[in-house]
Amino acid sequence: MLENAKIRNPNHIKKGETMKVEPVKDVKAIKRIQKLLDDSPRDLCFFTLGINTAYRANELLRLTVGDVEHLAPGDVLEVKQSKTDKHRTATVNNSAVMAIDNWLAHHPNRIATAPLFPSTRGGAPMTVSAMTRKVKEWCGNVGLRGNYGTHTLRKTWGYQQLRLNKDTPPHMVMPLLMDAYGHSSQKQTLDYLCIQSDEVANLFMQVEL
Repeated sequence: MLENAKIRNPNHIKKGETMKVEPVKDVKAIKRIQKLLDDSPRDLCFFTLGINTAYRANELLRLTVGDVEHLAPGDVLEVKQSKTDKHRTATVNNSAVMAIDNWLAHHPNRIATAPLFPSTRGGAPMTVSAMTRKVKEWCGNVGLRGNYGTHTLRKTWGYQQLRLNKDTPPHMVMPLLMDAYGHSSQKQTLDYLCIQSDEVANLFMQVEL
């Protein structure tokens, strides 16, 4: 075997392909991740905001201390969407505010213009790639198997919304999720959340070969 021969990873994504990241479907796994991050208030705040607001990672990483330090449960947090440059709002719940307050109590540079999520090098905002590595690590450390990344957090929010509202008529829940994600169809939202529609699931169950 040639010493310089390159060995291809069978799991490596080919150019032009994408691998869909998954939501965290198990609520107990969410709690295990939060417990894991107890000693890292910055990371716990990022994770908690991600699964409670459905904002993209790059949108969260653009936040400053001044954007959030005044927030109370029920207040509105507004960010500019990275894809459309339009502003989108989210109402922050108690979990989000508690995570923010806990992190601000430890923040190394609590001035209004400082990045909410600074890196450990020079105080610049953390990068999406750095957070992606962290999310993968968190999920792996609590025993989750699959493909995870920063989009996992906003997908987790939508997946858990559907789970908690399972007894609510779909025509009442889905339009809200579609609006939150900026999707144009129910199928797009179900695909994004890695959920099969009931109709497709029934097709698989009707025929056993």
